Amino acid sequence: MNMRAPYLAFEPVDALTALCKAGGDVLRLHILRALTNNSFGVLELAQIFATGQSGISHHLKVLAQAGLVATRREGNAIFYRRALAQSEQHGSLLHAALLDEVDRLALPAEVTQRINAVHSQRAAASQAFFSRSASSFQAQQDLIAGLPQYRDSVLTLLDSLGFAYSASAVEVGPGDGGFLPELARRFEQVLALDNSAAMLELARLHCVAQGLDNVELQLADALHDDYPAADCLVLNMVLHHLAAPAEALKQLAQHVKPGGSLLITELCSHNQSWARDACGDLWLGFEQDDLARWAQAAGLNTCEGLYVGLRNGFQIQVRHFAKPSITHGPRAATTDYQQEPER
Repeated sequence: MNMRAPYLAFEPVDALTALCKAGGDVLRLHILRALTNNSFGVLELAQIFATGQSGISHHLKVLAQAGLVATRREGNAIFYRRALAQSEQHGSLLHAALLDEVDRLALPAEVTQRINAVHSQRAAASQAFFSRSASSFQAQQDLIAGLPQYRDSVLTLLDSLGFAYSASAVEVGPGDGGFLPELARRFEQVLALDNSAAMLELARLHCVAQGLDNVELQLADALHDDYPAADCLVLNMVLHHLAAPAEALKQLAQHVKPGGSLLITELCSHNQSWARDACGDLWLGFEQDDLARWAQAAGLNTCEGLYVGLRNGFQIQVRHFAKPSITHGPRAATTDYQQEPER
């Protein structure tokens, strides 16, 4: 995500002073709590804390000078998130302890409500895009990364997991249904979830054309609606359309059976801001460490993954996250990333 923590090279006592100053204000502590698994722009934080933009900017500057927040650019917007303590930096122990204590705080109910409102605004913008763009969906996807460019990599990873045909699969956000035939050949029961009726109709037509009789299509919000847990849950180019990706992984992990797998195909972090308007992307890709950290917070193990280079300058990451088995305990985490050639 092109994260950058603007930590200043202070003397040890100055670093401690900056941390103490940053932590000595109720609003700044609440900002840090709100950024635990989220990133927000200045205007969003002003909305969340019902404070003027200049006031929020001042508090963010103090937090940045103490190395407690990092910034990343999403097109023309700057987003803030918490920066993790770096052991080689002065004050790292105090930094880590402060964030640990902040995580024990409960945000005021009205702040939580406003955070949910911001997420709802993001989700509504994404859903509106797909509602008006269903007919041109494939052409827009092909501008960056169409299914043919990563299908083989996903199938290589999926087949290596050795699921029995009797296992079940869920695909969240199936788009026009292009990947559903592959799942239908490998799983006895396949459920496809989408919160866009227009997109789900495209998937339905594709299933009819392919004669898929073991695929169920459901108009639903995969993060909030109820549906059965699956042995394998698949997200192909979906996470960058979700309002709160870290929280989304927590919700999705609950729908993976113990010993099951979550497969995510996503763009690596990039700076092509035109993707927002052309493809409805809320986020310009993700760093591999962010996905791993969010998955760990969701109770998943980071396993093998693949990278696929594309000629248009984008790069795709195909990631496997495993849910520990109740019987056999967690699988050993691996980071066996492989670079595939440009396509």
